Amino acid sequence: MATGANVQTSTGAGALLSILRDGRARTRAELAELTGLSRSTVSQRLDGLIDQRWVVAGDGAISSGGRPASMFTFNGGARVVLAADLGATHARLAVIDLAMTVLAERAVELPIDAGPERTLGAVAAAFDELLRDSGREPGQVCGAGVGLPGPVEHGSGRPVNPPIMPGWDGFAVPEWLGARLEAPVLVDNDVNIMALGEHWAAGPAVDHLIFIKMGTGIGCGIISGGKLHRGAQGAAGDVGHIRVADADVPCRCGNAGCLEAVAGGASMAAALREAGTEAHGSRDVVALMRAGDLRATRLIRQAGREVGAVMASIVNFFNPSVIVIGGDIAEAGEQVLAGVRETIYSRSLPLATQHLGIRASELGDRAGVIGAAVMVVEHVLAPGTIDRAVAG
Repeated sequence: MATGANVQTSTGAGALLSILRDGRARTRAELAELTGLSRSTVSQRLDGLIDQRWVVAGDGAISSGGRPASMFTFNGGARVVLAADLGATHARLAVIDLAMTVLAERAVELPIDAGPERTLGAVAAAFDELLRDSGREPGQVCGAGVGLPGPVEHGSGRPVNPPIMPGWDGFAVPEWLGARLEAPVLVDNDVNIMALGEHWAAGPAVDHLIFIKMGTGIGCGIISGGKLHRGAQGAAGDVGHIRVADADVPCRCGNAGCLEAVAGGASMAAALREAGTEAHGSRDVVALMRAGDLRATRLIRQAGREVGAVMASIVNFFNPSVIVIGGDIAEAGEQVLAGVRETIYSRSLPLATQHLGIRASELGDRAGVIGAAVMVVEHVLAPGTIDRAVAG
């Protein structure tokens, strides 16, 4: 969607496309008025965008008594992006066009501990099948976005010491997968792409959003000023390893008392097993709660309180307008939300919570693939990128 900053910092074809991405058809005269460019320059820029099918003639025309003025609109179907959200044991993949319409999608069992080449080979094969299902050709792919369940160095797109991904440390994911897809590949942490997806769903009016993934582990994605905040190396938002007061439970990171070790789905499943109830992970815990198991219900409610206690400090520090809870544990609904709200509202400053919304994910399991697509689309359609593509 166009912003004033995009228009002011670029007067090329990319600036026109930024304006047209809101879906409204406009005439040359309207575009000239919005950009300050001459009609002839606007026509030249439009010709370049039309040649590459970024823009098409709109359905309507405006007449003031003479020849009707042509209308132009963004061509959301011009290209497609490939999106993959990889988890510990399963993945969701999709083909999505530039207007964020999901054309084909599937969830598959895909253990991340199989190693990078085997896992990414399966991803590439699944993408080929999804392209056929969507009726699109490989030549229409303008990029792929991948979310990984571990730390990712933003600059290189490479995993860094991921605890549940043996063999992945330092692996050149963008280069390896990009060579097979013959398209650029962008890689980020899975929680970051989920935050991008939820921000897209919330709309541009929400500038400051925190997404909390409560699953086997716990992570956080931060939207600040409408942009994803990754930090210096891409490690921002790792709240799962903040120490919880009065807790000494060993964590997989090597420390003790981490939020993830106290309130993660794995820790709750372990507590249920110790009490004699069969549970192997987050989904089992939620299923037990829904079946009326009181111990599972208490564990989920307490996990919400523990997450809320950590988030209360972040609310005071960051002052978000929306906190979104996602991941498998979010399927517990009000049981987990009530626990989160209870501690955030009691421990945060009144001004910070005055207009704070705390809700469950709107996109559910789709948050990751939508966010991965948003990451690619915003990169591909950035004004500077479009200017270079048209000039080339």
